[in-house]
Amino acid sequence: MRRGLVVVHRWLGLGAAGFLFIAGLTGAIISWDHEVDGWLNPSLYVAETPGQPQAPLTLANAVERGDPRVQITFLPLAVEPGEALQLSVEPRPDPATGKGRELSFNQLALDPVTGELQGQRFWGQPSLTRENLLPFLYKLHYSLTLPLVSGVDVGVLLMGVIGIAWTLDCLVALWISFPKLASWRKSFAFRWREGGYRYLFDLHRSGGVWLWLLLLTLAVTSVSMNLGHEVVRPLVSLVSPLSEDPFASRTPRPLERPASPTLTREQAIALASAEARRRGWTAPAGGIFYSPAFDVYGVGFYRPGEDHGDGGLGNPWLYVDGRTGAPVGAVTPGQGSAGDIFLQAQFPLHSGRILGLPGRILVSLLGLAVAGLSATGVVIWARKRRGQAKTRARPRRVGVAAAAE
Repeated sequence: MRRGLVVVHRWLGLGAAGFLFIAGLTGAIISWDHEVDGWLNPSLYVAETPGQPQAPLTLANAVERGDPRVQITFLPLAVEPGEALQLSVEPRPDPATGKGRELSFNQLALDPVTGELQGQRFWGQPSLTRENLLPFLYKLHYSLTLPLVSGVDVGVLLMGVIGIAWTLDCLVALWISFPKLASWRKSFAFRWREGGYRYLFDLHRSGGVWLWLLLLTLAVTSVSMNLGHEVVRPLVSLVSPLSEDPFASRTPRPLERPASPTLTREQAIALASAEARRRGWTAPAGGIFYSPAFDVYGVGFYRPGEDHGDGGLGNPWLYVDGRTGAPVGAVTPGQGSAGDIFLQAQFPLHSGRILGLPGRILVSLLGLAVAGLSATGVVIWARKRRGQAKTRARPRRVGVAAAAE
């Protein structure tokens, strides 16, 4: 049985190695996406004009009046002192055709005092320029930036399948790392002094054993990130009831035919804020998004600065229908069924944000470890293959020499 599992580990590992190498290196960087992106692109993050900022809703409405092609899909409802106002936008459907209008950008940065445009970019565009580097690496991490095929994000699906293979490989690797119960200590040891192949093998095997639980957590949560609605949520629902999720129960619209809400942002915020007060939430409405694919508003409740890098399970959100204003779901961190809390924990665990700053540092180091384990696995396989080729060639050389005599 062990021999068969070794073969399974070999081919699962080789099949996933290149993808995990990329995911590991990019993951180590994007743990600090906000900080690094802000350092590279101050015009997108730092307000150019000192003074009293205008209300974000006022600025957002002015943007949409000034450019009828766009509809704002994410808006912070407050900005920290000295910071620019960042908006996410998508095409607004043309009333004549119902199709989204062409845009060369999907993110804007405004001076919150004057309302002037400070910068814009297409988030996720494959590019190594300063303004696009971090979004490109972020998207590369979870989708390889592969193009959509018939509206399907094949990159996200592919990396989700890689996550499943990685999860299975973690389980197989642990089993074969302990061939004999009596010699279990060897699976934790590093032969530092011997160097060469033995040390390389220990880095791969023993390094994986020491980090096994953390690696398994990354693998499982990577499946949740990419195949949450397709795989993880249906599986969890078999063992635990789940709260209503509009992104799981509604059929998304075609990308080329986005929805446009009849409910205004102000109305959505008022409805959500009333429900938040009824639930006893004390944080103010901190941000609002609109999903043109699902025709749903989401209103998050948090204070300025708590939308990124915060610890725990994240912030509470309420969802309302973009046409009727009817409540269609909520996320209350730490509340709900066991299945709800499990799903809430997936991104905070994967990103390390569940532990705040120490967790993000840990995830960065784990990203480097994933890349290292992938690389050492390929090197070990290549050296074994080369050794086996030499062994097979030796008898032939001996036979040729005997015949010559």
